[in-house]
Amino acid sequence: MAIDYPDIDIAPLIDHALLNPDATPEQVEKCCQEADRYQFATVCVYPVYVKQAAELLHNKNPKVCTVIGFPTGATTPASKLYEAQEAVDNGADELDVVLHIGGLKAGRTDELYREIAQICDETGQVVKVILETALLTDAEKRVAAEICMDAGAQFLKTSTGWQGGVTVADIRLLKNLTQGQIGIKASGGIRTLEQAFDLVIAGATRLGTSRGPALLRQRDTLEMGNEE
Repeated sequence: MAIDYPDIDIAPLIDHALLNPDATPEQVEKCCQEADRYQFATVCVYPVYVKQAAELLHNKNPKVCTVIGFPTGATTPASKLYEAQEAVDNGADELDVVLHIGGLKAGRTDELYREIAQICDETGQVVKVILETALLTDAEKRVAAEICMDAGAQFLKTSTGWQGGVTVADIRLLKNLTQGQIGIKASGGIRTLEQAFDLVIAGATRLGTSRGPALLRQRDTLEMGNEE
């Protein structure tokens, strides 16, 4: 039976993530090979694997993304800045920085602004701020979005995946808050092609998932079904 689905090429939107704690160098190599094969936007690996990923993807289209302050965001601003700078020195093109959620809930907006702005200014790379939307009220999401946009972040990212996943409602809210000024990365629990399409239609401009190849296999299966 043919299935209707949007005419969206999601491969260039995918950050191909390998963020399980037991990730090995061999898995990083496979992740990079898959990113190159499918032409994903990036591979997203832990800082310890940035140099390896950068070497494997040298002169290839996928960029290297890493996580900063992951997964809680509760390290000091100085620690996050050092981690970000070291990652860039090792070849990272994009930085997914976890916001200090406790600081946001405590109303420490000036501190959060300085932390994000300093990372943006001193690394000069693409910064995506992870809001951990499952832990925030809509009012807190609004404040977080304003801080990140003012600080110079290029993306808002919904989730680490450790505290709940992305929802279409959150993507719609972030789209409304940002008005196209910066990108929106949906992440956490993206397991099906239908989910991916729904999130992109809602406003996501990047998708963080470890299941990129599986999503594209689902797409190929659908295309074959539609041709029958």
